[in-house]
Amino acid sequence: MPTLLSPAMISLSTVFPYLFPTTIIIIAGILSWQYWAKRKRYQSLKALPSPLGHWLLGNIPQVLAAVKKKQFFQLLFDWSKQYGSIYVYWAGTPVVILSKPSVIESTVINGMRDGSLIRSQNATRAWNDISGEILLGQSGAEWQWRRKAWNPEFSPVGISAYIGVVEQACSQITNKIKADVSSDAIPVDRLFVELTMRVIASLLLGIPVDSKVVSPEGAPLDVPKVYEAMSVLGYRFLRVATSENPWMKYLPTQSSRDYWAARRYIEQFLTPRVDLALQLRDQQVKDSSSISTLFQESMLVKITSKEPRYTRETLIAEVIELMIAGTDTTAHTLSFAVGELAAHPEVFQKAQAIADQVWQKHGAISIESLKELNYIRAIVKETLRLYSVASGSTSLQAIKQTTIEGITIPVGTKIFWSMLAAGRDAETYAQPDKFLPERWLEEGHGSLSLPMIDFGSGSHRCLGEHLAMLEATIMLVQLLRQFDWELVNGRASLENLQQNLLIYPSDGMPLRFRLRESISI
Repeated sequence: MPTLLSPAMISLSTVFPYLFPTTIIIIAGILSWQYWAKRKRYQSLKALPSPLGHWLLGNIPQVLAAVKKKQFFQLLFDWSKQYGSIYVYWAGTPVVILSKPSVIESTVINGMRDGSLIRSQNATRAWNDISGEILLGQSGAEWQWRRKAWNPEFSPVGISAYIGVVEQACSQITNKIKADVSSDAIPVDRLFVELTMRVIASLLLGIPVDSKVVSPEGAPLDVPKVYEAMSVLGYRFLRVATSENPWMKYLPTQSSRDYWAARRYIEQFLTPRVDLALQLRDQQVKDSSSISTLFQESMLVKITSKEPRYTRETLIAEVIELMIAGTDTTAHTLSFAVGELAAHPEVFQKAQAIADQVWQKHGAISIESLKELNYIRAIVKETLRLYSVASGSTSLQAIKQTTIEGITIPVGTKIFWSMLAAGRDAETYAQPDKFLPERWLEEGHGSLSLPMIDFGSGSHRCLGEHLAMLEATIMLVQLLRQFDWELVNGRASLENLQQNLLIYPSDGMPLRFRLRESISI
């Protein structure tokens, strides 16, 4: 029986041979118009040097390959050495890379002030996609009320109240090293991760730094499991910030399964304490005698009580953000600091003598004794200069035409920076490849006016700067007083870098420790 075609089908079959090529021509025309419009818009950026890329995909393949190998910041550093202090790479839209400290600082401050630059949509989307809307993913009024809520807690005065907590956590690490001092190699990076995570968990959530002390408010802190989960979330941020679409987390891939497992684990760990803080705020707790003083004085309870706009979901997301930001940054900085001390005996000996002298005078770390540890803080600053572990956790985007170093920056351009290259800028830092803490001290013929941009610039400067400096200073003092040490793998530990969201030593910075024969008391 012959097939009967409707008049509509007959019409379509007649028109189709002509419709298909016409559609192709229209699509090609639209794509060509978009290509030439984009080319015209970004014409001024053609004056900048640029890495050679794919004819269609630009530099996207190189960027994706570097992210996969955990070498993205190294790629930017290598390109900076090859193309100079300002260059552009192409990843759909142009990304201008800066690597001169003064230019980075002025660009961030002036661009945010005059409204020509905002946090890039990719970075904002990536931050808010970790687990929910967070401080780093906000702008304008939403950012302001959140930042205002947390500022007092992380101010110098607020952080000074936690010197005892930090000292206790540092003592636990030195005791672990003592117990294992006969070992031929102790990878200190994992120990510093434990230190910083226990400190931030104590401050934020009221969890005792001593793992043997039971916390009645929730599950104990399992450092390895929490750290693994945070690493998965941090690496996902990097992928989304550079190229990956957020919806890809719903695909049946191993990375998606890892993401959801990590997110579930951390949320389950945090939820009981967040719920209890909200109950305290809403006066739903009839008997608070069973709640520990440490929890009642935690940042979580303080923030919840004074800022009603925080909900259960936003509090969980914010705490995840602060746990991530407050752990790896200082831990990896400490690893590089002890590595550089081992590689520079003259700096080591001077720092050790200062630690002994201050301890002998004061007998403990206090606000007063910290003032006499400028050289130890200079060691931390010099470490950050060479190994800016948070080499670029956010980026900017031009929403108004602006100018950087005489180059017109069109609307839509992304602005990023290579902190590894900036820290080695020869015009800013004399002998940039040398480890010279004295450059940060006037008495060492240094300059206190040197740019210190590793904690960011302007109003968005790192919230945890004072806590990081306190932790690093106290930990270094305790180690210097009790041990001598040397690098097991030599300079390789300082030169072979990897990154998740942050830069870290790929071998975990193994050291060989020796107890000092005599310690000044």
